[in-house]
Amino acid sequence: MVWARATRETSGESVREYLLTLCVTAAVTYLLTGPVRKFAIAAGAMPPVRARDVHREPTPRLGGIAMFGGLCAGLLVASQLTNIGELFTLSDEPRALLSGAGLIWLIGVLDDKWGVDALVKLGGQMIAAGVMVLQGLTILWIPVPGVGNVALTPLQGTLLTVALVVITINAVNFVDGLDGLASGMVCIAALAFFMYAYRIWYGYGIEAAAPATLFAAVLMGMCLGFLPHNMHPARIFMGDSGSMLIGLVLAAGAVSITGQVDPDLMVEHTGSVKNAVHTMVPLYMPLLLPLSIIAIPVADLVMAIVRRTWNGRSPFAADRGHLHHRLLEIGHSHSRAVLIMYFWAALIAFGAVAFSVRSSSLAIVLAIVLLSAVGLIVLLLPRYTPRVPAWSQRVLPPRYRRSSQAQGAAGVDPTPPGPGEDPEPAGEGAEEGERAPALAGLEGATALGERRQFTRPKKINTRD
Repeated sequence: MVWARATRETSGESVREYLLTLCVTAAVTYLLTGPVRKFAIAAGAMPPVRARDVHREPTPRLGGIAMFGGLCAGLLVASQLTNIGELFTLSDEPRALLSGAGLIWLIGVLDDKWGVDALVKLGGQMIAAGVMVLQGLTILWIPVPGVGNVALTPLQGTLLTVALVVITINAVNFVDGLDGLASGMVCIAALAFFMYAYRIWYGYGIEAAAPATLFAAVLMGMCLGFLPHNMHPARIFMGDSGSMLIGLVLAAGAVSITGQVDPDLMVEHTGSVKNAVHTMVPLYMPLLLPLSIIAIPVADLVMAIVRRTWNGRSPFAADRGHLHHRLLEIGHSHSRAVLIMYFWAALIAFGAVAFSVRSSSLAIVLAIVLLSAVGLIVLLLPRYTPRVPAWSQRVLPPRYRRSSQAQGAAGVDPTPPGPGEDPEPAGEGAEEGERAPALAGLEGATALGERRQFTRPKKINTRD
């Protein structure tokens, strides 16, 4: 009884310390972003609008400078706290994270200002991962279903760690295409990761999960502090200096909790070995959770590599075929496309966490299936034209009415194109090589009301 009371008190103090670390990180990131924006404008870190961009005005980058400042402030405050501070004396992982983050952040700053070749960035990402490995942040073993805990040789652990770090960094970098998208999705993933890592630490008493818990709290603060400046319409972009930084921090937490936490200890604390079905998911969740929370960015990354390679282009060549581009193409507004991506990220991440807690619960599976169905309906909503009843014509705004008079007042031809007719191409009259008009839905378009351009779906040009 005394031990349980002491554990609860320690847990409460640690929660307050994590909350303080998160708030300090968010506050420093938020306050630094304004001066960094002015510095980016003065330094000329405002590249011209490219054909694949969805914004219409040059926007300063280098937001990663503010995020790196928040990371340093959060780790500094955490090192001075009572409970979390012990982590800095017992483990080298926070210093390993800071070393790798500093290197990847420097490469990102150079890329935001002058541009860095894709292969050079890839080499820098591998070096940053290697720096963390040399300081102890590496995968020591992996749980294999049906086999158990498999120890890795130093070479195998290094290669697996570098691969996980590089994949996560590029997955986050690939998804950074809309205002607030990357920072919001990573924040959702970090929250789910924090819940799981904290449960392993204080629920099972496994202290090896403490670094991952701290990394998740700091990562949430970095993203929350930058989001107010980055929501649509964004005043500043995080650039590669920010996207690669938060990707590395997320990967560091995944490496820490996957390769440092011994799954056998979880079995000893839960005592669930006799129930194989119930045990397998919590036992192997440290390996699956890092993949589930970045499932959408990784899926986008894989599809981009396949698409570009199939078209005979470099896998690192940018195009307009990402998931967020396709959401805009089918008619979602900028804000709605971001919220849809948030929804799927939260569903996968929190669904994985809930399943790890109660793997035998049928209600969790049914809830995930139901929410997935709702997400699919919302995702495809612009493909369908709603039929507005005649009696509601007078009470609806003009843009939702389907009468020919309202459509004529809006300058829209009420007669849809015939079977043999093609709708007018968006951007007709533009010269070859000139930037096409904005994608539909960038300025608050809704899924209601007839849109002539969606009568026949337009193929996405993934080569621009």
